Amino acid sequence: MNTQSNTMHEAPLESQAIAIPAVISPARRMYWSVRRELWENHSIYVAPLVVAALFLLSFLISLIRLRQHMPITSEQVHDMLIAPYEYVAGLMMATALIVGIFYSLDALYGERRDRSIFFWKSLPVSDVTTVLSKFTIPLVVLPLLSFAIIIAAQLIMLLSSTVVLLGSGVSAPTFWTHSSFFRVSWGVLYHLVTVHGLWFAPIYGWLILVSAWAPRASFVWAFLPPVVICGVEKLAFNTTHFLEMLGNRVTGPPSSMPMTPGSPPMNPLAALIPSQFFSLPGLWIGLAIAAIFLAGAVRLRRYRGPV
Repeated sequence: MNTQSNTMHEAPLESQAIAIPAVISPARRMYWSVRRELWENHSIYVAPLVVAALFLLSFLISLIRLRQHMPITSEQVHDMLIAPYEYVAGLMMATALIVGIFYSLDALYGERRDRSIFFWKSLPVSDVTTVLSKFTIPLVVLPLLSFAIIIAAQLIMLLSSTVVLLGSGVSAPTFWTHSSFFRVSWGVLYHLVTVHGLWFAPIYGWLILVSAWAPRASFVWAFLPPVVICGVEKLAFNTTHFLEMLGNRVTGPPSSMPMTPGSPPMNPLAALIPSQFFSLPGLWIGLAIAAIFLAGAVRLRRYRGPV
């Protein structure tokens, strides 16, 4: 009797076990690997949020000071209300770059330092998926997160500025029309995805490679070789080609729109024409170099032990 009851209870369990998929798709492994990075590295989103909050606080203080000097002129509207929209975008871009650099340096070195590499290697996730998920953070997640924070901050600034403008003699609809919120939003997104993502890919790839190899002081090992190469080239050949190449990679792609003599400076976001940006040889050479760096990081993680 007991044998029959046990058989009856075991049958549903066996059918449930069969219903559970035995293979997890690579896309799902990648998704959870990226979520793991967000769980373990709170600075990815905390640092940009803190910077944005401090900027909004300073902007609100400037609005309060501006309110005390009513009425205001059109020059004051531009200097204290419109210009900060561009400042917050540039500040968040710089923050994303700094966070991406320090995250990439600690991406694989951190798990070797705290010996959590033993736990993560025991999971059914390949080294390729792990390295690509870490590379996805500075390449995709940080640019999109920065764009969302920029839009949210600019919207708060726009609404608070509109309240201040009431009774100041300045037309609020005119301010909305001339503000940078609607004018550069898509340009900011395009700049973040192309420059901070694709153009900076070899930089992040190099930092992740160093993070997988460095026995100690990954920051020193990441920046010392470029400095040595620049110094050796200057002493041996009296040239600065490597330094110029690094400078062009850090400052972004060259402008694809010519400047006419006597014309005012052009918004750098407007110079990134998609057809010309994606035809730049430096873009594809950089992506190829990034792929080589990532392949090296995958191999190093496979055989590299804890620090």
